[in-house]
Amino acid sequence: MRSRGKIIDATLGLIAAEGFAGASIAAVAASAGVSRQTVYSIFGSREDLVSQALGELAITAMGAIHARLEGITDLTDYLVEFIVAGRSMAAADPALSMLMTSQESHPFFDSGAMSRTREVAAQILQPIIVAAPQYAPHVDDIVDMTALLSLSLVVVDDADRTDAELRTFLDRWLRPALEAMPAAAASAPSDE
Repeated sequence: MRSRGKIIDATLGLIAAEGFAGASIAAVAASAGVSRQTVYSIFGSREDLVSQALGELAITAMGAIHARLEGITDLTDYLVEFIVAGRSMAAADPALSMLMTSQESHPFFDSGAMSRTREVAAQILQPIIVAAPQYAPHVDDIVDMTALLSLSLVVVDDADRTDAELRTFLDRWLRPALEAMPAAAASAPSDE
């Protein structure tokens, strides 16, 4: 498994330095000091290699995001901090910052990007939905809203916007929408 770690590190290093197109099997193998066959035997394809490398990076980032969310019990505050933390971490990490640039082989522009983003958002939002069960009937809408906002902010947001400015913007728009959700469910006619 030492080779796997070296290959993942090499992949992330190449993505950070050269973008996604720079993370070819041959370049990764050379950077990791292993054969191309070793890369193929562990990952199977370039797509799988890049996906797993970004997945491991995302797990690390999610741990840091969870630490920033610990203790937040208000859903709006939680979503705002989740989005701000995600954008901040993407900008600070060289490989994650590549997610902010349009380029060849960019994984955010393939057909599965939104479903992967929804999965990550659902995992990160699970603790606040448990803590605020009145939002459970709306979890799919909340996940979609969070995923769409997060994805767009990582890919196309103005890099000059500060975290404080982003928090203010998100709070101004998310709080009224989220506060209306339980009230809308309570006043909706039943199907009985």
